[in-house]
Amino acid sequence: MSAMTAEQIDDLVGRYPEVFNRPFLVRHGKSLAVAAVAVYLVFAWNLFAIGQVFQRGNWDIAGSYLADWISYEVRPDIAYQDGYLEVEFPRFSPLGNDPKPDWLVTEQAEVTVVTTTEAAAPAAQAPAATGFLVPGAKGTSTGFMAPGAATGGAAPQTGEATGESVTTSERKVLPVRADVDMGSGTVLVEPYRVTLTRGAESLVVTAGSDGIVRADRELPEWAIQRREGEKIVAFFGFDGRVEVEEDEVKIRQRFLGWENFVFDPSSAFWNRSFGDVAETILWGERIKPEQSNLSLAIDNFLNNAEWQHGDVYVKLGQTIVMAFVGTLFATAIAFPLSFMAARNITPSFLTNQVTKRLFDFLRSVDMLIWALFFTRAFGPGPLAGISAIFFTDTGTLGKLYSEALENIDEKQREGVRSLGANPVLVQRFGVVPQVLPVFVSQSLYFWESNTRSATIIGAVGAGGIGLKLWEAMRTNADWENVAYMVLLILLVVYVFDTISSRLRGLLIGKGQM
Repeated sequence: MSAMTAEQIDDLVGRYPEVFNRPFLVRHGKSLAVAAVAVYLVFAWNLFAIGQVFQRGNWDIAGSYLADWISYEVRPDIAYQDGYLEVEFPRFSPLGNDPKPDWLVTEQAEVTVVTTTEAAAPAAQAPAATGFLVPGAKGTSTGFMAPGAATGGAAPQTGEATGESVTTSERKVLPVRADVDMGSGTVLVEPYRVTLTRGAESLVVTAGSDGIVRADRELPEWAIQRREGEKIVAFFGFDGRVEVEEDEVKIRQRFLGWENFVFDPSSAFWNRSFGDVAETILWGERIKPEQSNLSLAIDNFLNNAEWQHGDVYVKLGQTIVMAFVGTLFATAIAFPLSFMAARNITPSFLTNQVTKRLFDFLRSVDMLIWALFFTRAFGPGPLAGISAIFFTDTGTLGKLYSEALENIDEKQREGVRSLGANPVLVQRFGVVPQVLPVFVSQSLYFWESNTRSATIIGAVGAGGIGLKLWEAMRTNADWENVAYMVLLILLVVYVFDTISSRLRGLLIGKGQM
């Protein structure tokens, strides 16, 4: 193939200038767009100090919070005493009032417990009355007499006598050693001496009378001491951690699952197997003579002090009602107003503009802001949430409805008008059949979306499960309750999304019930 001459090239360029002489932006547009995005990302990274945020982030705490979603901790404290130990569980321990877990074994021995108490000071005695006057007798008065004067009595002494210390000793059988199985390691606790073992490594920590915590060697990777002489924290992975202090050892043992999810320790059914509970409900003797075992079990479940199932379900029902009623009212108001905003339905320019500006105002204020406003106006509760959804969705649905009306097929309306129908019937039979499936479909979508939004606005005081979710998050200790409520919300949203999708499909003729 022969090469093209210069004249042929010039001729080709002259015949197709749009190919050979493209504008600069057309030739380099993609490269410029990529460069602009890269510059913007670098600018945003530096503006918001994203690198420092990640560097300063406390990932250990974040990991603990995530672990709390699917697990729980048992927190016994083992205090050192002279020759023995004191093992204490929190008042509201998930193991009940008298916890005796198999992973914490104590060795008992008879020890002498020495107790020193301060003796009570002797009570001051009032001076004895002398003479012929009876103290307090009618007609007598001591106001003009100095205490002890002319009576032969001594003046009372001010202040209290100092008591003496009393030391007692008693022989008791108490724990002198505690073995704790941490899953991935063990902890051996003796008075003022703790042996931590993880894998093949062991670490001995002692606490002296000077209050200084010392390790027998350099700390391994799984143990830290922020300041010399202070507590040593040993980490055992997902199984928990141990904090060795100068006067006690704090065990933080973690277990997979949700503790006491069905029954709390105050229930007669607590810590019993499923078969035992079922047998008691069906055939067992009544635990409470005035109440059946089935009714008692349901009551114990709903009023579980740790999970509060009954209150959670009531709040979830409030959220569902908030979303439904708010969307229903918004649809009812937006429907007639949209006819006033549509230019092809209502030819009045003033009416169109006033209605459209009303829609703009209602939807320009976020639902969360409306919720804050109505919470101040009506107080916390579902009414504030319903009002917030109603105001926001009236503006949004009104705009969507009016745009749908402005894009209808005019031929159908003209056909109804040609039959001599009045304006109301023209809209009824010429417009509504065209837009009704669209209107209902959009309302169903907003109903499903508002189920999620109602949770958010509930957190600011508008009622529903959002407020309860926020309260659980604020404690920083009930993240398993947060996970429980989040799963309930996801389940409700999934159900409503499925129902809404099926109904929308049915309206447009693509679905079947």
